Amino acid sequence: MSKTIFVNGKEYPIDVPENMPLLWFLRDRLAFTGTKFGCGKGLCGACTVHVDGQATRACVMPVTALAGRKVTTIEGLSEDASHPLQKAWLEVGVPQCGYCQAGQIMNAASLLSKNVSPTEKEIDDAMQGNICRCGTYQRIKKAINIAATELANYDLAKEVS
Repeated sequence: MSKTIFVNGKEYPIDVPENMPLLWFLRDRLAFTGTKFGCGKGLCGACTVHVDGQATRACVMPVTALAGRKVTTIEGLSEDASHPLQKAWLEVGVPQCGYCQAGQIMNAASLLSKNVSPTEKEIDDAMQGNICRCGTYQRIKKAINIAATELANYDLAKEVS
């Protein structure tokens, strides 16, 4: 019986060596290349994806350990870049080189899924470990705040209707 994994809502067989990291499965087998290789040790955050809604470093997670679980990559966050974080990232002009940005957005999305009104300290704490070599941290924080406001307003509008 073949093991499978759900990536961005679709089921895929896990037909790879036992020690293959999720990162390479996503990039090389499934062509989800938005998830980037940074350090290979889970320290920089460029490879951040969601596993069952939790921010996870794909470069150190063996894909075989995720049988039956749900993985979301940057490509699965929204089909048309309409997620509030993606819109805020563009509004603020966060990316400079852009290499780390998918991991930054995925980590921020994990934060906002649990806390739509994070404090500055909560944002700093949650984003700790996602490295931006271009130093766009202030723009990242501003974009997270914009997205949080939009999400909070969306949630309130949903409750009213």
